[in-house]
Amino acid sequence: MLFETPRLIVRALSEQDLPELAAMLADPAVMEYSVRGVCDEQATRRFYDWCRSSYEAHGFGPWALEEKARGQLAGFCGISPEQVEGQEEINLGYRLASRFWHQGLATEAVQGVLDYALTRLGLESVVVIIEPEHGASLRVAEKAGFRDYHEIEFHGRRVRVYRAGESHSAG
Repeated sequence: MLFETPRLIVRALSEQDLPELAAMLADPAVMEYSVRGVCDEQATRRFYDWCRSSYEAHGFGPWALEEKARGQLAGFCGISPEQVEGQEEINLGYRLASRFWHQGLATEAVQGVLDYALTRLGLESVVVIIEPEHGASLRVAEKAGFRDYHEIEFHGRRVRVYRAGESHSAG
């Protein structure tokens, strides 16, 4: 376990998470705004392997969100390096299984990961990259403390890039 929030345990993804992770990443509603699109089992395995290699290379990556009450994988939230406008940024990404939507868990996870990144890991800043049409994700980021943004083209899509850290307050 890396840390916990009131309702979540944040930890590395494990082999035991693969069935629930695969079900989540195969859900068209969950993956609507993903540049990857809906994932089959092979794509889920590649994502899992990438997460594990990110932990080894950087000490961080997308982490499992285990809901304390039921001990189930609610989704993932974490940070990873991402090329944004020609420079490496630390991107915070999150995704929840649809049965965990509308409970405030995404905001709780993002706030926890952002705090972990800025205070425990000592990172200077973190970005989130969100399509303007993805209202729920925009609300999560804004509730978690991301305020200012600029729009760019990213993987062929128009997105907002929000930043927290540096001189920006994260909440």
